[in-house]
Order: sequence, then structure tokens, then C-alpha cells
Amino acid sequence: MQSNDNQLVVVMDADEIRRSLTRISHEILEQNRGISDLAVVGILTRGAVLAERIVSNLQKIEGTTVPSGFLDIGLYRDDYQSSPSDKRMPLPSSINFDVTGKHIILVDDVLFTGRSVRAAITALLDIGRPASIFLAVLLDRGHRELPIRADFVGKNVPTSRVERVNVHLVEHDGKDEVYLSRRQD
Repeated sequence: MQSNDNQLVVVMDADEIRRSLTRISHEILEQNRGISDLAVVGILTRGAVLAERIVSNLQKIEGTTVPSGFLDIGLYRDDYQSSPSDKRMPLPSSINFDVTGKHIILVDDVLFTGRSVRAAITALLDIGRPASIFLAVLLDRGHRELPIRADFVGKNVPTSRVERVNVHLVEHDGKDEVYLSRRQD
């Protein structure tokens, strides 16, 4: 981990993110024995970007397409009414395939309390009945409040609750980087 003058600690750079997503892609194929009945769904916003990258990796390796989509879980969160930071209009989810019978790889950037994942699973089950749902995350920081674990993890980084994990991806932030900072609460 590298630290800079602003008390930021870089925990993943662009190469580490790329390597982690490549490894996760191979692990998904190995566990699923290929891409048969496989689909990838990302949790908006950065989980959707990571899902697109995983789908691209899977398609390069297997030479065929993989159904994919993304979910906005805002209305499914148990803190939706109490969180002033999430008083935005929900974005439309995009799942243009039947999830029933599929092995879904749910992708998010950071696994923390597990509440976002619970909301995403509820949203998926409202759409159909997958054969299974597996979770892939770029970073697992601990501090679970629900009995949820990731099946595929880019990196485990123990954090304190006063630290904030910041995931920057080229598609939204102009660079790929994950760093820790102190919360400014």
C-alpha cells in the first residue's frame, strides 16, 4: 500500500485492478465449467463497469457472448428512506434476458456491510428465479452486518469503520485506482 501527502493510501492501482478482474474471470469459468447458462449483472454504478470488464474477459476467453445487465438497487435498500445522500431518482435497470435458470454472477465494487448485495439479490428475485447467484467484488473490506460473503474477490483489505474506500474507474473517474481515506463525518 502506498500513501501520498493527502493521507490517502492506494490499495490497488490500474494493473492490480486489471489482474484481479482477469483472475476473477478465470475463476468464474472454472467454477461454472464454462459459460453455459451464465449471466453477469453489475450493481450500478461502478459494479456495472466492473461487470462489463468481466464480461469482456469471459467473451475473449470463450469466444462467445455472455448475457449481461445492470441493476439500480436504490429502491431495494433498507436505508433508502433514511439516507439523505441517496435522495435521487432511481436509474432504470437493464436486464434484457430471462434470469430464470441462469447462474448469475452479481458484481459490485466494494463489499462492506452486505446490505447492497441483499438489495441486489431481492431485485434479481423480483425479475425471475436464477438457478444460482454468485457474488464477485473487486474489494472486500469486512464489517459485515448480514451473513453475506463474496465467492470471487479481487482483494481483501481489512479496514476500520472510520476509513472510506474510494474506487475510481476510467469510465467514470478518468483513472483506475482504489484508495483508502479517512471519513470526514
